[in-house]
Amino acid sequence: MFESIIGSGLVQAYRETEYKVHGDETFTLKVEEASPALAAAHKLHGCDCSAYITAWNPLGEDQEIEVNTQRNAGLAAELAQLSLASIEGIGQHPTNQRPGEASYLIFGLTLPEAKALGESYAQNAIVWSGANAVPQLIMLR
Repeated sequence: MFESIIGSGLVQAYRETEYKVHGDETFTLKVEEASPALAAAHKLHGCDCSAYITAWNPLGEDQEIEVNTQRNAGLAAELAQLSLASIEGIGQHPTNQRPGEASYLIFGLTLPEAKALGESYAQNAIVWSGANAVPQLIMLR
């Protein structure tokens, strides 16, 4: 089992966060809750896995909005360069009053690929879903 260096309070906040997916049909992903909407999106994109990743707040440290926006633009450019289908979203805890983090639901990323992408943007964690369309919190540190 992977043991994280991230504090248990922050891990719990990641588990409670609502990972909203924008697009034609909006839906919300919750960790360890099956998502029929995600299963349908997988089918639509011809894949059986996806990852929800942001470039905001590397290593969990708050950045200025301009920095976060620039980082996420870099992620968007990388997704386009790799020809990866994605949908914009926002991850936001339902009660802690922190600003949401702009994110992408990225289709067709295997778990190792998703981990590598999250690590390249210095993220503490990502959310990954396999064929069962049950989002899992994947700690990277």
